[in-house]
Amino acid sequence: MDIATIVGLAGAFGLIAIAMGSGVGAFFDFSSVLIVVGGTIGASLVHYRFEHMKIAATVAKQVFTYTPQSPTELIRRLVEHAHQARREGILALEAAAQQTNDPFLQRALQLAVDGHEVAAIESILTTEIDQLRERHRMGAEIFSTMAGYAPALGMIGTLVGLVLMLQKMDDPSTIGPAMAVALITTFYGAIMANLIFNPIAGKLRSRSSEEVLYKELAMEGVLSISQGDNPRIVEQKLTSYLQPRLREAVSQK
Repeated sequence: MDIATIVGLAGAFGLIAIAMGSGVGAFFDFSSVLIVVGGTIGASLVHYRFEHMKIAATVAKQVFTYTPQSPTELIRRLVEHAHQARREGILALEAAAQQTNDPFLQRALQLAVDGHEVAAIESILTTEIDQLRERHRMGAEIFSTMAGYAPALGMIGTLVGLVLMLQKMDDPSTIGPAMAVALITTFYGAIMANLIFNPIAGKLRSRSSEEVLYKELAMEGVLSISQGDNPRIVEQKLTSYLQPRLREAVSQK
């Protein structure tokens, strides 16, 4: 569970509710919800294929359930594998491949153990990373697009409310409540865009960068081991991907 996401959403919506005070009930209108939520989803389905929307929904789970992976721990593990391969040969890593819980690293090690050439291993793993990056890019793009549609649908809802209000101008007592309902759709659009869709898109981009870096480290490490590089060289290659403070954390172990 991503605590930052939960705290951020709860804090943002909680503070808005506090600012509304006792009049929070006046900010709910079912017709406005239908216009903004239904309209945004409908416009997105016109923009993207249904399969893409399912990908976005799947990828979005990472916003709440993502478990961060430690690149420093991965580097230490790969350096250990390099030492083992240097002492016992590349075939000795088959047991390590079976024991790891990381499917990508397991596949990379198994390709190396099976004796595939370095170029073939790199091609297979690069393709897998590229596909992962594309899925994440598509998910983030869809939520960014929805963030653009939501305020527009809010404005459409406001226009609908104003038209209905103008039809009842002969009764001044209805103007205030009708205007309030008309503005609620704009409020919903702004909330959905700036507290839900845009933050989710940003979090997905951040998650994608982290996951791609982790997989690139795994690929580079396995390729280096396959080439028979010295474990110290393997470590130097991999730590070059990291920030200086993280490089120190690796070298201190």
